[in-house]
This record gives sequence, C-alpha cells and structure tokens, in this order.
Amino acid sequence: MTDFINHSLAKSYMRSNNFGPLLEMGFEILGPGRVVYTMPVTKQHLATPVAAHGGSISALMDAAMGVCALSQVLNDNMVVSTIEMKISFIAPALLNDQLSASASIVKAGKRLLFVEGKIINQDGKLISSATGTFNSYPAEKAGFTQRI
Repeated sequence: MTDFINHSLAKSYMRSNNFGPLLEMGFEILGPGRVVYTMPVTKQHLATPVAAHGGSISALMDAAMGVCALSQVLNDNMVVSTIEMKISFIAPALLNDQLSASASIVKAGKRLLFVEGKIINQDGKLISSATGTFNSYPAEKAGFTQRI
C-alpha cells in the first residue's frame, strides 16, 4: 500500500476534515486497514463535570473505524461513508484521560467493509467497543477531484 500520509487523496482528506481537529483528534495509520486515533478528554468533551459525553466517544470511534476503512480502499481512489455503527460504552472517559481508539478490518468486500474498534484510556482501561459497516464509493462523488 502507498504510504497513507503521502497519498494525494489522503492529503486532500486531511485538509478537508475539519471535524477531527475540532475535537482535538489525531491519528496514525499502522498499515492497510489498521489505525490508531487519539483524543484527550478536555473540558469541551464533557457532559458532566468529570465525564465525557457519549457523542464525543462515538465521534472518536467513528473517526477511527472510518479512517481504518479509508486506508483499505484509498489506492482504488475510493472513500467511505458509515452505514451503521454499534457502540457499547463500557466505562466513563474522564476529564484529562488520554483516549486511544484502535480499529481493524474484519472483512472487506467489493463495496462493504466491516470494521471493529475499541477505545482505551492511558491506563489501558477499556472505555468502549464498537463494530461498523462502511460503504466504499468513488472519491469524486465526495467532492475530491485528485486522482492517484
């Protein structure tokens, strides 16, 4: 696989993705279909005085599984969209936790990708687990004009 970060479509995706930085997310591609996403739990993520809102945890999980799926189809000039996601909240993510979401491909078909993910905190405590289904489609349909 082409190095994700240096791939022209990946560069376009990173430039256009304003949502991840809004929540202070960052990611690293470990290989095709394997990714780690990170997010510190800051005041802006909280639903209570000490615990993160489930929406911010869901956003981190969707981002991790989505980029995981994207890394699998990038060389075919495809992007992905989430079809469905099931998430289980196992333990609260607390203020100042450093969250790490990992995701991997369970099965990749011609159009559908099945992905699983988990989020742990800095102590290795399981915060959340999820599965998701992603649809791959031509990058041009998502507004990306660069070809590989």
